[in-house]
Amino acid sequence: MDDKAAGDPTITLVEEDGEVTLSIDGGQAMQAWERDLMHQSADLLCSFGSDFLEAGLGLGISALRIASHPRTRRHRVVERYPQVVDIFRTRHPEAPPTLDIVCADWFTFIESAPAEGVDGIFFDPALPESTWNDGDFWDRFTPLMHRALKVGGAFVPFFTTRPYLRWQYFSHFDRIIVERRPFRAYDTTSYTASTSGDAFIQCFVKTQ
Repeated sequence: MDDKAAGDPTITLVEEDGEVTLSIDGGQAMQAWERDLMHQSADLLCSFGSDFLEAGLGLGISALRIASHPRTRRHRVVERYPQVVDIFRTRHPEAPPTLDIVCADWFTFIESAPAEGVDGIFFDPALPESTWNDGDFWDRFTPLMHRALKVGGAFVPFFTTRPYLRWQYFSHFDRIIVERRPFRAYDTTSYTASTSGDAFIQCFVKTQ
């Protein structure tokens, strides 16, 4: 989601008025209303194989969905912040055995990831707005993520509530799948274009 914090932030789980929010430096990093969209995104990714990577743990909604899929042999999640991992493990002490959580920076991790090593990548890391808008940054790292995928594998970033292709990725992939889904956020949600309407799940497929 947009405006996620970087550095050494304060991370808390806020549960009030029926809402669940992972907060980074007081901002909304992820909320539990995303569950259906995360599950739909995860199910789409799982149709491409059995060995997956994920950038960013968040509330662990997609991680648990992918790791619990009957086809999944291994799902490795790379999470930068130990506090996020601690929150997840407290809430889910009996995670699936297919789930492996690594506490590391994703962009350092992906630099040494084996070429054509996984069937799919789910991408939802906590990044500042300046990074999302940094073309040179994505020109460096999107090819590394593409390299890590097997031919026929898929890259699924977090959904968007705006009807446009993610410019950070589309020029590196020849096949793109877009699925439109309805969503309803919390009335207090601030990181979506609106609190209800259409969301777009984008899946970028490596064809060669």
